[in-house]
Amino acid sequence: MPGLIATDVAGPVHPLAVPLMPPESCLPRVRASGKFFFAGGDKFYIRGITYGPFRPEADGCEYHDPKTVEADMALMAASGINTVRTYTVPPCWLLNIAQRHGLRVFVGLPWEQHIAFEDNAARLMDVENRIRAAVRSLNRHPAVLAYSIGNEIPAPIVRWFGHRRIEKWLGHLCQAVKEEDPEALVTYVNYPSTEYLDLPFLDFASFNVYLESQDKLQGYVARLQNLAGERPLVMAEIGLDTLRNGEAAQACCLEWQVRLIFEGGCAGLLVFAWTDEWFRGGNDIEDWRFGVTTRDRRPKPALAILQAAFQHVPFLTDDSWPLVSVVICSFNGARTIRQSLEALRKAAYPKFEVIVVDDGSKDATAAIAAEYEVRLIRQANAGLSNARNAGWQNARGEIVAYLDDDAAPDPHWLHYLAGSFRSSDYAGVGGPNVAFPDDSFVAQCVDHAPGNPTHVLLTDRTAEHLPGCNMAFRRSCLEAIGGFDGTFRIAGDDVDLCWRLEARGWKLGFHPGAMVWHHRRGTVRTYWRQQMNYGRAEAMLERKWPEKYNVVGHLTWNGRLYGKGFRHFFRFSQRRIYHGSWGSALFQSVYSVVPGTLANILMLPEWYLFIAVFVLVLPLGILYEPLRFALALLAMVVIPPAAQACLSGYQAHFRDAHRQAFRRQRLAAMTAWLHFIQPAARLAGRLRQGLTPWRQRGPKRLVIPWTKTIQLWSQKKWRGPEDRLKALDLAMREIGAVVVHGGDFDTWDLEARGGLLGCARAQMVIEEHGEKVKGEVRQLVRLRVWPVALPSVVMAAAIFAILGMDAAMNLDWVAWGTLNFLAIALILRVMHECSSAMEVIISALPTTLKEGEQIIGRIKK
Repeated sequence: MPGLIATDVAGPVHPLAVPLMPPESCLPRVRASGKFFFAGGDKFYIRGITYGPFRPEADGCEYHDPKTVEADMALMAASGINTVRTYTVPPCWLLNIAQRHGLRVFVGLPWEQHIAFEDNAARLMDVENRIRAAVRSLNRHPAVLAYSIGNEIPAPIVRWFGHRRIEKWLGHLCQAVKEEDPEALVTYVNYPSTEYLDLPFLDFASFNVYLESQDKLQGYVARLQNLAGERPLVMAEIGLDTLRNGEAAQACCLEWQVRLIFEGGCAGLLVFAWTDEWFRGGNDIEDWRFGVTTRDRRPKPALAILQAAFQHVPFLTDDSWPLVSVVICSFNGARTIRQSLEALRKAAYPKFEVIVVDDGSKDATAAIAAEYEVRLIRQANAGLSNARNAGWQNARGEIVAYLDDDAAPDPHWLHYLAGSFRSSDYAGVGGPNVAFPDDSFVAQCVDHAPGNPTHVLLTDRTAEHLPGCNMAFRRSCLEAIGGFDGTFRIAGDDVDLCWRLEARGWKLGFHPGAMVWHHRRGTVRTYWRQQMNYGRAEAMLERKWPEKYNVVGHLTWNGRLYGKGFRHFFRFSQRRIYHGSWGSALFQSVYSVVPGTLANILMLPEWYLFIAVFVLVLPLGILYEPLRFALALLAMVVIPPAAQACLSGYQAHFRDAHRQAFRRQRLAAMTAWLHFIQPAARLAGRLRQGLTPWRQRGPKRLVIPWTKTIQLWSQKKWRGPEDRLKALDLAMREIGAVVVHGGDFDTWDLEARGGLLGCARAQMVIEEHGEKVKGEVRQLVRLRVWPVALPSVVMAAAIFAILGMDAAMNLDWVAWGTLNFLAIALILRVMHECSSAMEVIISALPTTLKEGEQIIGRIKK
């Protein structure tokens, strides 16, 4: 049996190194899928302990003798422990004993990581060869859970070489392990002082964390979850020293540490350590006692606490959990809805109902749903929002959880959602959606492309937006705001709902453990159609929420948009690492720099309008020679998005792609192509729905676009400038205008956007005349309104006019007419937008008047 034959390279073959279990009793290998581990078809939570190393025996073995290990592991298994972490490569007889007791071993691969190893090429080669030999020596033993290619490389060493060199070296070691054991799980055990290391090639994230405050641990676990992304997170070391704190304090600390870590969505933890006996650096460690047993293996109170805590992972299931109504809305979803319902059938949550809303499907959706214990609601096709409304209106649960018909939840999905509601006042809670690992070639590329449904976080636990494929709300909150807006038939309803809840002052939460698998689009055509629909939804949202969009029509989130589908073109300038003074910070974090103006422009779908303009101008080069330079300008506008697409495809990390270089190249090429076409698809949807850069909001009436001063006389109740400006702001928004407030360094108070090229600004001053007649207060309010044109547009018009003059001098009248037409059209458009914006302010002012107030005149300047 592979892995059961004694091949211990550290010493002679031990008598107990023979196979201890028959082949049919082999442990299935653990695999990482999404945020968790699975063994066979069962979910696997790591409930672990660290073990050794101990003072070496005469034969060099660092784990005593098989009799001692047998006794230790028997007690471990009886205490609910299922994983043992070693810091050095164990002999195969230890793995055999672990397998016999149903334990898996998390193997550490030691090397000289505490010194400046990068300076010596021979040392690097030796480290790689030793790691390969160690992995080969274990011969893919079924008891091996995972390999750790390092443990806490000191922060000064990382700072000395730079994080990129360390990341590259760890990636090289990971590749070496995968080549020796392709099915093995590989990780690097990090710690807070180097949390900024970006290691996307690892199968799961591991951190050693010692925090003795419940609030700090809970917050830091949430932070690490966001750093881990769509991979499992394991706390590789937790614990408390009994020498300084006492055994009772250790037991109490471990109880809440285990509870908070699993409630935080972690895939496992390992307690440091099994015993107080510990050997390191050539000496027995006497001044630390982290063990849950003493040196002579007497159990401490902490061991009983662990045994009790490990029985209820990740949550204690009792009758206190609220009833949850799971709503699946489907339109012709027969291809995938069975997978969703099967996953719900395996859910571990004690109290929930399933409601399937068939929104006029013409396939077998209703028939498939009828095979399961669900409440089936059939209705004529009315769109996604109306179907979701039908779901919560027929729900019996106090929590309504929404799941797409092409998504399948994790068995503990509802536990994590309901747990968040129980411990907070969130109106809604969501979680990550992860691509199915066995999806098609194109779907894997789409998973790394932009535009997939994702969450937006304001903090590590508070969300601004929850994607519709994985979101849950309190039924009372849905009822209070009237549910979903029925005008959003395809997409955008989840964004609108989140914004309306936040407008009420409620908060949204995010839990990384509330995970669902979600199918990505399987063809380029369906991906294009999806992105077009998202673009149309953006246009509909802009009409309803204009203040959340900039002048170009681009949505500006307050939080961080998560997802692996985008890489900044200026990626290497986007990371700033906080090291602390002289590299002394205990928690050294990475902070993303806000992209500059150029980077933001490159991210806009409207950038592709520049490409279209230069493509149209190119033929004019036949008529007018200077316009032939448009070809160079076209290349300048095409190269940036193309380069960004190629960079994103190259940096995408695909599971198992390391086995075949050609397949990796194909995946990267397709991903790059999706990155390039996605903005174009989004733009097509936005333009089709009316979200154009030249759109106009507000009244169609126009005024002459020059500065105007309006005077308002008031002789009743005193009103301050803030009250008057707020009233004017509200009146302008009711007209339909997009209003911007002046900042701390601006000399203007309000701005009305007329469009992309022009706007109008207003400034207010109040004269206090101070006379009182029968308690009346007299005020003279002056409001100055003036147009503002986009300087670059005026410059472009001037360039066209100059080129037109040059064409006239050469008697090229076709080019002269074309160029002057473009110049005049730009100027007229600017004047139109400025005029419209000024009219918004002027027409809104009378609606803000109160008793005793009147407009006494306008002064034109």
